[in-house]
Amino acid sequence: MGTREFIAKNAAQLLNDGDIVNLGLGIPGLVPNYIAPGKHIYFHNENGSIGLAGIATPEDANYDPELIDACANCSYFQPGGVIMDSAASFAFVRSGRLDVTVLGAMEVDEAGSLANWAIPGKMIAGMGGAMDLVSGAKKVIIAMEHCSKNGRPKIVKECTLPLTALHVCKNIVTELAIINVQPNGLVLAAVAPGVSVEEVVAKTQAHLIIPPHIDTMVA
Repeated sequence: MGTREFIAKNAAQLLNDGDIVNLGLGIPGLVPNYIAPGKHIYFHNENGSIGLAGIATPEDANYDPELIDACANCSYFQPGGVIMDSAASFAFVRSGRLDVTVLGAMEVDEAGSLANWAIPGKMIAGMGGAMDLVSGAKKVIIAMEHCSKNGRPKIVKECTLPLTALHVCKNIVTELAIINVQPNGLVLAAVAPGVSVEEVVAKTQAHLIIPPHIDTMVA
């Protein structure tokens, strides 16, 4: 299993039966592949649908090249899935009916603030729906690699990149650890198999609270 798949699999463990979940681009888009049998998760697509069930390939009987999710993956509906226009889709989010959003990030800080849409000096398309998703969802899960490509920690004391939202993140899932955002700070909840607490601390700029018991992530 690759790094991205490992992160997505562990993010999927944090979803509860019956949740309506929006997925961001990149790693979050892999989450549907790791929903446990018997757990009913309804994926919301800001393009205008609720009830997409996962990624479909040409080999699947339910493959439809005209039905895609927000990550441009071919998908399929589970029973009861609905299609709506984009305005209704965003009204659903802004009205607080979305249970969870799973997003990537460039930085997350000790207070759970999130920066995931811009790097100064680089051309960008804009924030898109991220500000609506993190403000409208009941829970925000960040699924990302622990450090940037140049090795810089992405879990920091205070975000330096342009903010998406303040104090919204509840869980951070990386290839090294699961970290929960609590009122008193960041709590190390689980580490990946073969990864030590010391390695997670060394690759995290923010202060981590280390509890007496730390779980092991799902391999």
